[in-house]
Amino acid sequence: MKDAKKFAWLAGIFLFAYFIPFDHPKVSDAILQAFRLLQWYAVNHTLACVVPAMFIAGAISTFLSQASVTRYLGPRSNRTLAYGVASVAGIILAVCSCSVLPMFAGIYSMGAGLGPASAFLYSGPAINVLAIFLSARVLGFDLGVARAVGAVAFAVIIGLLMHTIFRRSETKRNEALMQLPEAPHSPRPLWKTALFFGAMIAFLIFSDWYNTNDVTITMKDGAWIEANIRYSRPEALEVQEYDAAGRLATDLRHLSRAEIQTVTPKPGFVMTVHAWKWPLAGAMGLVVALMSWRWFKREELKDWMKATWDFGLMIVPLLFGGVFVTGFIGGLMPEKYVAAWVGGNSIASNFIAAFVGMIWYFATLTEIPIVEMLMRLGMGKGPALALLLAGPALSLPSILVLNKIMGFRKTFVFCLLTVVLSTVVGVVFGALA
Repeated sequence: MKDAKKFAWLAGIFLFAYFIPFDHPKVSDAILQAFRLLQWYAVNHTLACVVPAMFIAGAISTFLSQASVTRYLGPRSNRTLAYGVASVAGIILAVCSCSVLPMFAGIYSMGAGLGPASAFLYSGPAINVLAIFLSARVLGFDLGVARAVGAVAFAVIIGLLMHTIFRRSETKRNEALMQLPEAPHSPRPLWKTALFFGAMIAFLIFSDWYNTNDVTITMKDGAWIEANIRYSRPEALEVQEYDAAGRLATDLRHLSRAEIQTVTPKPGFVMTVHAWKWPLAGAMGLVVALMSWRWFKREELKDWMKATWDFGLMIVPLLFGGVFVTGFIGGLMPEKYVAAWVGGNSIASNFIAAFVGMIWYFATLTEIPIVEMLMRLGMGKGPALALLLAGPALSLPSILVLNKIMGFRKTFVFCLLTVVLSTVVGVVFGALA
């Protein structure tokens, strides 16, 4: 089986290299866009969110006992408590679809039931309080409310359906986990473990704190523009300008750093905290370091680093590969083309919106200006909601990692449930809106 997978990868790479017309302007531009997106991801997202999430995942598998995970999230746990906690995890975490993966892998490998783990997997990136409020303010109050209700409901429904569909295989998995030797009792009281994880989660929250990306850009020639930054790279910004009516332009504008004098974020509580994100994250990092030094043995810390490294080897290459492919596809399929497929409120337009949302990579909050632009290009309200429900929860990079963690069948069903539910809710909402 492993040899077959290796052959499939080698054959795919060979066919890609053999047939792709590199000289075609669209293809060469798509390749450049893929590298630009990968650079943006590495500069703005990897160290701030993915790496801290991997340390948390390593800590889960090292410092939490299997008994404690299964007690609250396992198959015999209180269902109301398990799904209730998992379905609102995004209120605390507010991470993107890629960053929730290490923590999902951590709790799933420690014995969490597939249902609660799937609810956590969906809710982590989908139930983002600020994104929901911004959706209501920018896209309309009805869309914001529908997104909030739909995200919480989806987390529970998808979790319950995943548990029901894979009940037999999960029973076998749980039986195998029960045969493992019982982990030794924690040498620390529960309050120390809770504070330690709380400090790490606080570090993650601050290091990946929301950036609305709404800015005033002053050019060196004295001109200035109001804009939303879509991609920020060392040498350039790609922005959508606001017009006099406060609407975003449908085209991206490329601004070289050489022609920019200042970039000033729009004022507000969120951006005030964002300006202090690294001092706050640094303070939490020092707290974590102090706790690690005082409360943990050297062997425990070695095991933690090894677990974190193992998660990194499993997840990061697939994330980078998925981001690159997403950038390439986005270069070949601009958003204007997508908008032409998602007008009206047909089943097809809602399905396409949900499917595109499933494979598209959205960093935190970036889905809102994208959906606003698509709506100005003709996207219906139903497809807009379908994309908002499917998009933040999944992406091509996260799908590749999920396939590695829980296998093709479970990953396929999770994606299918997300797309189908998003399509159905989008059709219903579009008919009522």
